[in-house]
Amino acid sequence: MARGRTKFTWTNYLLRLVAALVLVFATYNPSQWSFFHWVRPIVHDLSQGNVLMALAGIVLLIGWAIFLRATMRSLGWIGTTLAVAFFGILIWMILTYLPIPRDDLAAVTWLVLAGLSGVLSAGISWSHIRRRMTGQLDVDETDS
Repeated sequence: MARGRTKFTWTNYLLRLVAALVLVFATYNPSQWSFFHWVRPIVHDLSQGNVLMALAGIVLLIGWAIFLRATMRSLGWIGTTLAVAFFGILIWMILTYLPIPRDDLAAVTWLVLAGLSGVLSAGISWSHIRRRMTGQLDVDETDS
């Protein structure tokens, strides 16, 4: 962002969270409406594939590359591990204190996928959050 930077708000974070949710749940979800379930029948017979499957796969791959790279560059290994632990404990709390059956694989899968979305959205937002908290900027390294 240039000199006329806008403030990072809850709306900005929620937009990133929605984008992460769309990416994760479009890739896989227990409802059978996902890229995984769409292409699974053609894994052994690629002649049944079509250009829309290929396009959807590339778009998802680009999305994952953007989110994972931003998360790893922003949080690093330690920060990502802490974010996974944080969202993992939130899932554990939900399963402990809310009436969600632990043996319901679909419910637990939904929670884990939502937690993964939380990690990705925190990672892609962390530089902005850190700047708001500390006033420090993150600057990418260059090969000069």
